[in-house]
Amino acid sequence: MMSKSTLLKVILLGDGGVGKSSLMNRYVTNKFDSHLFHTIGVEFLNKELEVDGRRVTLQIWDTAGQERFRSLRTPFYRGSDCCLLTFSLDDGQSFQNLANWKKEFTYYADIKDPDSFPFVVLGNKLDIPERQVSGEDARKWCRENGGHPYFETSAKDATNVASAFEEAVRRIQATDDRDGHLINTDTNTVDLQRKSQPQHSCC
Repeated sequence: MMSKSTLLKVILLGDGGVGKSSLMNRYVTNKFDSHLFHTIGVEFLNKELEVDGRRVTLQIWDTAGQERFRSLRTPFYRGSDCCLLTFSLDDGQSFQNLANWKKEFTYYADIKDPDSFPFVVLGNKLDIPERQVSGEDARKWCRENGGHPYFETSAKDATNVASAFEEAVRRIQATDDRDGHLINTDTNTVDLQRKSQPQHSCC
C-alpha cells in the first residue's frame, strides 16, 4: 500500500528581481531561464519529494514583488505552511526590505504567533561575484528576527536550492509532529491552516 502524501504550501516572498521565479523553476523543473519575465500576481508549481522518509507534495507559490501587485498577491498568503523570505545578495535594498515582507506576510496570512511560524531566509544570486550583503549580516538578521535558517542560493547553478526547500519541509514537519496532526492529499478537501509551537534555530 502506498504511503499517504502530505500537501504543504510554501510561499516565496521578496522584492521583484531577486530570483523567486527562477528558484521555483530550478527546484521543480531543474531548469534556469535568464530571460524570465516578472511574475504578475501569483503562480504556483507542485513538487513531490521524500524528506526523512515522509512523502510530501510541495505546493510552491511565487508572488509578484512589485508594490503595485500587492492586492493581487496578499489574498494567497492565507493557508501557507512556510514562508521563504528571499533577497538578492547583490542588492542591499532587497535585504533591507526583508522585515517589511515578513510584516506584510504575517498580517495578511493572519499568523497568530509569528515567532513560531516557520520562515526560511534565502540569499539568492550567489553566482554573482559583486555581492552587497555579507553572510555574517544575513545570519545576524536571522538570529535577531526569530532564529530563522539561512541559505545562500543560486538558481542559475542550483547551489543550495534543494537544500533550502527541504529545510522548509523539515520545519513544517517538526511543527506538525508537535501538533500531532498531518494533512494528506488522499482527501478531497485540505485544511492548510495550522497552529505552530515555538522553534528556534539558525544555520
